[in-house]
Amino acid sequence: MGHFAFGWKGKEPAPAASPSGVGATLPLQSIQGTAAATTGADTAYCLDAAMYASAAPPTVPPPVAEAAARRHQEAENVALYLIHILRKCAETIEAGDYAAAAGKLTEAHTMLATSVSTTTGIGRVASHFTAALAQRLFPATPHSSFALDTSPERAGELYRQFYNAGPYLKFAHFTANQAILEAFEGCDRVHVVDLAIKQGMQWPALIQALSIRPGGPPSVRITGVGSAPAADEVGLRLAEFARAMNVPFSFQRVTDDSLDQLRPWMFQVLPGEAVAVNSICQLHRVLVNPDAASTSLPSPIDIVLGWIASMQPRVFTVVEQEADHNKPGLVTRFENAMFYYGSVLDSMEAMSVSRRGAIGNGAGADAYVQREIFNIVCYEGSARTERHEPLAYWCSRLWRTGFTHVPLGPSAAYQAAKFVRVFSGTGFRVQEIGGCLSLAWHEHPLLTVSVWSAMPADGAGTAKEHADKHKLKMSIGESSGGHLPDAGAQ
Repeated sequence: MGHFAFGWKGKEPAPAASPSGVGATLPLQSIQGTAAATTGADTAYCLDAAMYASAAPPTVPPPVAEAAARRHQEAENVALYLIHILRKCAETIEAGDYAAAAGKLTEAHTMLATSVSTTTGIGRVASHFTAALAQRLFPATPHSSFALDTSPERAGELYRQFYNAGPYLKFAHFTANQAILEAFEGCDRVHVVDLAIKQGMQWPALIQALSIRPGGPPSVRITGVGSAPAADEVGLRLAEFARAMNVPFSFQRVTDDSLDQLRPWMFQVLPGEAVAVNSICQLHRVLVNPDAASTSLPSPIDIVLGWIASMQPRVFTVVEQEADHNKPGLVTRFENAMFYYGSVLDSMEAMSVSRRGAIGNGAGADAYVQREIFNIVCYEGSARTERHEPLAYWCSRLWRTGFTHVPLGPSAAYQAAKFVRVFSGTGFRVQEIGGCLSLAWHEHPLLTVSVWSAMPADGAGTAKEHADKHKLKMSIGESSGGHLPDAGAQ
């Protein structure tokens, strides 16, 4: 993953005065660097070639234009200096020099209060990471109202608001459902295992699609991993919806202990059922530090993938953040997280503007994102659960466990791009990489959907499987600069 504002290693930029009269506000592209160009092996479905369509600008007198350019440059200098200060703060925390870290944090707070707008652009991103560093340094003092309420009800409300804020989870649900629907073709009894049922938003669309299947709908069973009473209420709502669609339906709940504590018998798979396992941004929660994965004991992720494979699902849909937040060093995680969430927050801001809404109206979605930032920056060990890793690492693990990759073709990419265009504004795109689909903000992938199967292989499919695996390896290698990382023993 690239770095964005830290290219001056050791050379501290001179602080610049803020533009007169206003705080510094810049588009986030200023800190994100230049994304790698899409390779020939990748297919990108652009939703809009231009970020913002605009009419020819009016003629601006040279003195006015020069003054505007000067103010913009001053604002950029201030913002880049703030990013530098935050990185130095993370460095001193990692080095154990907490007095120096507190000094850098005070400087960052002063800039946010006097020189940099916190409502848009870089300032909005920096304010989240400043709060996270403050929480890391002074954990006894709450630094954000977002972090105060940890109840399941609050978590559910933030999830709902993030779902409504943009195409992120909608894209994940739509693409996974397309793969499940295709895998269930011709099956009379189908069973979906959802590793995190949450509010069940994914499943009405699948039930409706199955209800109009030629030849009539199958018998549908959904097992959701979740806690009572919320998951049971989701089951009742889905049952009522299925009844309205004339789809035979049943629901059961499995307690939401850690996924590595679950076992196949808990899901009561019946003979003759076609099984789909669905994971939306859940597998990264059972990862551990890469340097802790060399023990003789099976790692949690290997346990989870092992029991999923033993259920022999026709389809296993995996959606994960396309990010690299599982490094043991705080500074590397901090840089990667600021790069990634800079793109997320930039896209949220652009959507708010396109909907003619004031920035900040999506406070719940903002809080959802900030909770992830806090977890990445503030916590270590088992308390850190937001351990995102890029596609290459997941492919290595899934292949090692015995899963076969199921490519999503150009038709699936085209349908996903059309769907994203309906629910979002300019700037989002769907990229195909070796049969996997990523939702990207401009050139920065945010979420990737990959599809797998653990059905027993027959001899006829072996050559095709090898060819598909080779294609995916080549595509991932090209998109990551020719290097296919090894997931190690995690």
